Amino acid sequence: MPAGEITGVPVSDQVPIIETRDVSKHFSAGRGALGQARPTLKAVDGVSLAIRRGETLALVGETGSGKTTFGRLLLGLYRPSSGDIRYRGMSILDRKGEAARAVRRQVQGVFQDPYSSLNPTMTVGQSLAEVLKVHRVGTRQDRPELVAELLRTVGLSPDQAARRPIAFSGGERQRVGIARALAVQPEVVIADEPLSALDVSIQAQVLNLMIGLQDERGLTYLFVTHDLDVARHISQRTAVLYLGRVVEYAPTGDIFAEPLHPYTQALIRAAPRLSTRRKTIKPALTGDIPNAIERPRGCHFHPRCPHVMPVCREREPLLIQLSATRSVACHLHDAGLPTPAAPQEGPAAQGRA
Repeated sequence: MPAGEITGVPVSDQVPIIETRDVSKHFSAGRGALGQARPTLKAVDGVSLAIRRGETLALVGETGSGKTTFGRLLLGLYRPSSGDIRYRGMSILDRKGEAARAVRRQVQGVFQDPYSSLNPTMTVGQSLAEVLKVHRVGTRQDRPELVAELLRTVGLSPDQAARRPIAFSGGERQRVGIARALAVQPEVVIADEPLSALDVSIQAQVLNLMIGLQDERGLTYLFVTHDLDVARHISQRTAVLYLGRVVEYAPTGDIFAEPLHPYTQALIRAAPRLSTRRKTIKPALTGDIPNAIERPRGCHFHPRCPHVMPVCREREPLLIQLSATRSVACHLHDAGLPTPAAPQEGPAAQGRA
């Protein structure tokens, strides 16, 4: 396939375990007092991603980029405005009843806030047993031992089943959240910023737990994060989202070794790094992420881009497949346009994206 041909996101020859095809989720603000239509918020806008069995795909971007909405689409918490979501090659959007339940059982979520995602009036044992009951796993007599085994799997004591969430630390609550996701033996886990609410000292423990569980159980992860270091540590491939659209998609090692999109370059250079050497603090990525309702014309990143060209203000770049494994949506990489080297100094900053 010639470089520069517009094909969307490259997909491996094998059927992905879960994928989206041109998926969008738009939220309408309804109508005003005089009946006029209000603008539509395009949280996710034409995203096509394929996740292979047993891998981790990191989805990165700033707050407001659409990462959480995309994860909720895969979990079935939102229905797409358009496009298709496929599990094992079959669309899941028209499934109902037991067929829909079977998919939900195979695609589970771990959420950002481990306290609000647990029922505070139930013990963690009751919460886990309820999941087993809803999905008809085990018998009533079996479930106490199944709950105990789930707690042991995530490094907690079965004795803690009788405690309510408020009695647990943040890291322990997130372990309970992971146990709940594993209760129905899923194939795919959608992890939506699972570390961001935890102390830094606990984050590595939970991350290592998730990596170990993936190795043991052959899990597939979509790992939503704003932390580039976490993405580099856990994922095989990375997709960069900006205002609801994928702007770069490649193996994680390639993303960090040679980021192609100016936004990706800025995110990587903005990630904090520990160092004992005194360095000049670089200026921040200029401007805030634009409003998802009133997005800039042309390339949505052009008001913040150090390489902006006239075409960027007029025409939105398409996601172009540059090689078998890399795609980018940037006019700098359109055929016939020069591609300047990534700036060593510029509008990126030290500080978390």
